[in-house]
Amino acid sequence: MKEKLRKPLTALMMAWGTYLAIPCPYKVWDDALRPWQIVCLPPVGLVVGGIWALCAGIFAKLGFTGFLAAAILAAVPFLVTGFFHLDGFLDCCDAILSRRDLGTRQKILKDSRVGAFAVVCAILLFLFSFAALADCDFSYIWRALLLIPVVTRCMAGVAVESFAPMKTSQYAGTFKAGKTKRQRNILLGMYLAVMLAVFVFLFSRPSCALAVAWAGLVTILSCRAARKNLGGMSGDIAGFSITLGELSGLLILAVF
Repeated sequence: MKEKLRKPLTALMMAWGTYLAIPCPYKVWDDALRPWQIVCLPPVGLVVGGIWALCAGIFAKLGFTGFLAAAILAAVPFLVTGFFHLDGFLDCCDAILSRRDLGTRQKILKDSRVGAFAVVCAILLFLFSFAALADCDFSYIWRALLLIPVVTRCMAGVAVESFAPMKTSQYAGTFKAGKTKRQRNILLGMYLAVMLAVFVFLFSRPSCALAVAWAGLVTILSCRAARKNLGGMSGDIAGFSITLGELSGLLILAVF
């Protein structure tokens, strides 16, 4: 029993240490469990969403709902993750918007320097996130903020487990050995469980339910589009899709 619990806990702590800026409560590493880090993305998303929703709830309770509050709330998911997924978003923006041949796009993706396309896209990302949250009722949207990071990571994980990686990706070496239908099915099961909870508990909050569902859809569609444009799946594409998925959820909350 202890062995059965040790492996999932180890994988979760590995994912925590990789994808969160919050100090890991139990530092441990096992190279054999690296492929299972992806399966732990949704629980990591729940930590992000929990902090995001808590901040929105506290701000609403204190009546702190102006532009400054919206700006802080827009920054929360990036601060909690240490800007981990934002890095992938910026790299993909530079590569995709360069409109070069495939080989050049892949080289740009791996270039550590930040280009003009990334800068402009980062400005637009924060501008739209801030504007969306400034138009929202914090006492209402915290329900969606709790679950949006979970569904985006479910769908990004499904993409990682389903789509062949590009040769230069960190996933290339473990795609055949480490990726299994079981892992993908676990992620899909998590996604379906979240969506069931959304439509059961948020049925009276249609904009929140729609925002969560839309965030998941945009994430998987972004993965497919970026994978096709860049010649395979990668961690940068996963970060790109998670970032776009979260933004799309905020826009739905603002519009509806």
